[in-house]
Amino acid sequence: MIETLYPKSFASDNHAGAHPSVVAAAVAANEGDAPAYGDDRWTDVLAGQIRAEFGDAAASLVVLNGTGANMLSLSLLLGRRYEAVICPDTAHIATHETGAAERVLGVKLITVPTPDGKLTPGDVTARLGGRGNISEVQPSVVSISQVTELGTCYTPDEVAALADAAHAHGMALHVDGARLANAAAFLGCSLRELTTDAGVDVVSFGASKNGAMVGEAVVVLRRELAQAGPFLRRQTLQLASKMRFVSAQISALLTDGLWRRNADQANAMARRLADGVAGLTGLAIRWPVESNAVFASLPMAAVDELRARFAFHVWDENTGTVRWMTAFDTTPEDVDTFVAAIRQVLKS
Repeated sequence: MIETLYPKSFASDNHAGAHPSVVAAAVAANEGDAPAYGDDRWTDVLAGQIRAEFGDAAASLVVLNGTGANMLSLSLLLGRRYEAVICPDTAHIATHETGAAERVLGVKLITVPTPDGKLTPGDVTARLGGRGNISEVQPSVVSISQVTELGTCYTPDEVAALADAAHAHGMALHVDGARLANAAAFLGCSLRELTTDAGVDVVSFGASKNGAMVGEAVVVLRRELAQAGPFLRRQTLQLASKMRFVSAQISALLTDGLWRRNADQANAMARRLADGVAGLTGLAIRWPVESNAVFASLPMAAVDELRARFAFHVWDENTGTVRWMTAFDTTPEDVDTFVAAIRQVLKS
């Protein structure tokens, strides 16, 4: 069936291929022998680039995928098996990682309903009533996604407020940065302003959704946590033997601002899509378009007709809410073709 669909997917930025510069970097890394497990020059170069982006204290751990990045990040911040993680109820760790946090880390997730996918300091402090009670789990980590699963972005001030709230109660702040690049591009700020300067303790820098073939980087921003990182990476099954091929890809994204150009393109195409369908009868944009995601609601009959030609996800069948994603290689022509089809279906 997939062969009959329009060739550019709007289902996920994971469906996109890799950026040519990333592919070239991986090919260039395939020269002769190199030490394994990260003791190679490509991983060393990447470590310097991470420090340049996130600050001199930043330590980087190259991993294989986003779920692994989240498990490693949380394992660095959790001290006891009775501790818990506070996160939005839409968080990827709570909805789309098959219970990895519970199964792999043995930790309870305290999920919080939010109108826009974003936690507030009040959401955090309202879940601390059981601290000190031996019959209840003890929250020790706050986890947020940047961009959120609803396509919205935390501003640097909002992140800082969450970090302050967490730290005031002896907790840590973790950021699932699968689309961190898109957030920084939308907000017009640096990666450091969104993380280190805002008080984040551990963040992942998502590469797969930004033009890499595979791989992410866990960035540890508290020096005292860094020593345990290599051990926990091995234990959480995220240590790549031929790490140079993963490091070279992420390094390419961090060279000459490629990560931001890719994110700018993806975000711009989402904005073009949202503007193209704005005001159509029977269609409503559900959340602000602040990244490369457009959430819209429309009649399910129209959804079914469009899905016969285009790949995208239904977010909520009860409300007819769909998610349309754009990527670094989405073109204006791709978007305009999709918009024309949406307009035609809603008129029929």
